[in-house]
Amino acid sequence: MPRTPHASPQTLRLFEALLTDPTRHRYGYDLSRETGLASGTLYPILMRLAAQHLLDAGWEPSDEPGRPPRHTYRLTADGIALAKERLASAARKARPATFTPREA
Repeated sequence: MPRTPHASPQTLRLFEALLTDPTRHRYGYDLSRETGLASGTLYPILMRLAAQHLLDAGWEPSDEPGRPPRHTYRLTADGIALAKERLASAARKARPATFTPREA
């Protein structure tokens, strides 16, 4: 069975984190800490989602002289819809099957 795009456990963890406050721009470092994803896993996912217009990615200038600007991320409207769909689908798949006795 082919893998559903955007359904890896790592992507689902990222979706969960971003949906906690979908209107707020988030730093990659904060997302890494919240999700437990290493940068080598997190940033490729962020780049792929941004390239597919599911994330709004931008730069925030630093308030401190000499510090570089920081990249921020938040879900787009399409990203929010997809994240909710993928998380709901994963939750349905994770539920144990209920036993319904058949009438004899």
